[in-house]
Amino acid sequence: MNARERFLAACRCEPLARPPVWLMRQAGRFLPEYRALKARHDFLTLVRTPELATEVTLQPIKRFAFDAAILFSDILVIPEALGQGYHFCEDGGIRMDFPLRQAEQVAALAGAGVVCERLDYVARALRLIRAELDGQTALLGFAGSPWTLAAYMVEGAGPGQAERLREMVDREPTLFSALMEKLTEAVAAYLRMQIENGADAVQIFDSWGALCGDADYQRLSLGWIRRVIAALPGDFPVILFAKGMAAHASALAATGARVISVDWARPLSVVQADAGGRVAVQGNLEPGLLDTTPGRVRAGVRAVLADMEGRAGHIFNLGHGIQPSARIENVEALVQTVRGEA
Repeated sequence: MNARERFLAACRCEPLARPPVWLMRQAGRFLPEYRALKARHDFLTLVRTPELATEVTLQPIKRFAFDAAILFSDILVIPEALGQGYHFCEDGGIRMDFPLRQAEQVAALAGAGVVCERLDYVARALRLIRAELDGQTALLGFAGSPWTLAAYMVEGAGPGQAERLREMVDREPTLFSALMEKLTEAVAAYLRMQIENGADAVQIFDSWGALCGDADYQRLSLGWIRRVIAALPGDFPVILFAKGMAAHASALAATGARVISVDWARPLSVVQADAGGRVAVQGNLEPGLLDTTPGRVRAGVRAVLADMEGRAGHIFNLGHGIQPSARIENVEALVQTVRGEA
């Protein structure tokens, strides 16, 4: 069984000798080879240039032989393709070119077909990566959830507490619905494009879902995610990462996602049981452990593996993206421990 086969078997909840392993944000700032490339090209150039995106995507595969490669890109390419660009500030923060708050602005956003045309560089990158992986390693695509994208677009920057978006929800529900309709269509079309160009699975990042609040989570986020997944090919492996929302495991599974990815606040076995045992789970080592020592990493990995021992449907990952301060030797210890080599 090669890495790709192992990953897809885990998505189907088939029994395996060990779980597949990959890490969110595995292609990026903690790798010296990435920093060397970044010294020559800015982030957006890396994202928009298929050959460079391919190189960055493959860097962690060459170093660690993860079971899955995830496309190097950014969730904000969808707002950009819709007509709302973004940029990075000197302080490291993200800024949209303008906040999206008027009905006229929402009406002016491009349609889903135009979004896919403008993101053709993603399709080309996926084809290049797929050829390089040669069927041996799983290839993952991704997109932000409609709610998470709306948070950036309406706030005009990092969402904070999403005060302006919540104000739109409460005071202009028709405008909020119009925005979410456009985003849902765009996200679904974008993910279909990724699937058509070689992705073996796709992940939806509902990174800011917790800003909905528990009582409104279904209405403001999960309902739209359910529509996105329903627009994808039947039974295609969709991973749903909902940071801070693991207590909603049953509702997360009801979206149609095949895999629920959660942070480290709740044991994976509990999440899978709460979801009725009918979905795979992904995670959920605390990312901060990768800043410590190999010994502490190994202990943390073993605790996650012990929690899921005897249960099918586990993809080993972090509970959030890998941090730039992560140490290479600790990532090596993580991979070796999952594989039973340490």
